[in-house]
Amino acid sequence: MNDVEIVITNNEFLRQFEAVIQNELITVEYSQQERKIFLTKLRMPDPLKDEGYLEPFLEKLLNQIKEGTDRVVPTSPEIAKFIRKNRRKYKDLLPVGINI
Repeated sequence: MNDVEIVITNNEFLRQFEAVIQNELITVEYSQQERKIFLTKLRMPDPLKDEGYLEPFLEKLLNQIKEGTDRVVPTSPEIAKFIRKNRRKYKDLLPVGINI
């Protein structure tokens, strides 16, 4: 993977975060309720996953969410796995009482 700057935008109309890497669209669908963002579905083409873009993309997304006041509830298995793997860094993003 080369150093590609990942720019994530919030498409509020479609309720998804979006980024384009190598002309491929990556999306994370979400729903928002009471200062919680439920990250429900991740779509990333397999070639991008194979090239190692998944972790940098999720890191950038979670850091972006961290700048606000919302908490994250990862219902997508891949996102939950990433947060579990980086628990120390992102545990403050989880709502009180949520364990993954």
